[in-house]
Amino acid sequence: MKKAAVKKYHERRAAYLFVLPAVILLFAFLILPAFSTIRYAFTDYNILRPDEISFCGIDNFIELFQDKDFKKSLVNTIYFTIIVVPFQCALALLLAMLISPRKKGVSIFRAAYFSPNVTSMVVVAILWSVLYNPNPSTGLLNAFLTKLGFPACGFLTDPKTAMNSIIFMSAWQAAGYQMMIFLAGLQGIPADQYEAASIDGANKFQQFCYITIPGLKNVIKYVVMITMIQAMKLFTQPYVMTQGGPQNSTRTLVYYIYEQGFQSRNFGYACSVAAVFFVIVITMSLMLKRVIKAD
Repeated sequence: MKKAAVKKYHERRAAYLFVLPAVILLFAFLILPAFSTIRYAFTDYNILRPDEISFCGIDNFIELFQDKDFKKSLVNTIYFTIIVVPFQCALALLLAMLISPRKKGVSIFRAAYFSPNVTSMVVVAILWSVLYNPNPSTGLLNAFLTKLGFPACGFLTDPKTAMNSIIFMSAWQAAGYQMMIFLAGLQGIPADQYEAASIDGANKFQQFCYITIPGLKNVIKYVVMITMIQAMKLFTQPYVMTQGGPQNSTRTLVYYIYEQGFQSRNFGYACSVAAVFFVIVITMSLMLKRVIKAD
C-alpha cells in the first residue's frame, strides 16, 4: 500500500515538473502582461518618460470613446471579421471537398493548398503588394486587367478597395489551415451514408445539405470560432501593405494599438485600447458561442 502511494506521489511530482515550464512561460508572457496592461490603462504613461507615470483614472477611456480614429479602427476590424470569416470558411470547405477523394496525385494539391499557410505572412503580404501594384507594367493583376481592356485598379491605393483586397489575400493565405480541419472532418463521415443517399436518388447538392453539413456541424463551429478570433487580431497585412491607409481605411484596432504605443509613445492610452479590445473579443466570442449553441 505504501509503495503504491509513494509511486503515485512520484508520478504526480514528475507531472508537475513537466508542466512547470509551460506554467512559467504562460505567467511570464500572458498573465503578467495582461495585468500590466490593465494597470497602465489607468495611467498617463509615455515610454520616453518612464519616470513620470501618473495615475489618471478613467481619463484614457473617456478619451477613447470620443476618439474618431478608434471608432474608425473598430469599424474596420468588425468589417474585416464579418466578411473574411464566412468567405474563408467557405473557401476552406470547398478546397477540402475537392481534395477529399483518395485519388492518385491528390496529395500534391493538398500540399499546394496548404503551403500559403506555412509561408510567413510578411512574405505573403509583400508578394501580394507586388501583385496589387497599381502600375500595369509592374503589377501582375493590373497588367491582366488592362490586357482585357479594363482600367487599372488601385487595389491598395483606393479606400473603397483596399480592405477588400486585404480580405481576399488573407482568406487565400489562411484557408489552408481550416481546409485541413475540414478534411479531417470529411474523412470522419462514413462513406456508406453517401452510398445509401445515392441509391435513394439524392443528388450531390442534396448529399451536401443533408449529410456533409450535419456531419461537419461541430467542425464548422470550431473553425468559425478560431477564424473569428484570428480575424479580430489583423495587423501584419495592413502594417506591411498599407500602413493603415489609404485614409485610415485599413487601420485596425491592433494596428491602432501599435501606433499609439510604439509610434506616438503613448503607452498608457495604448493599454486602454488594448483593454477595450480584449473585452470586445471576449464579448464577440461569447455571442458567437451562444449563437452556435442555439443552433
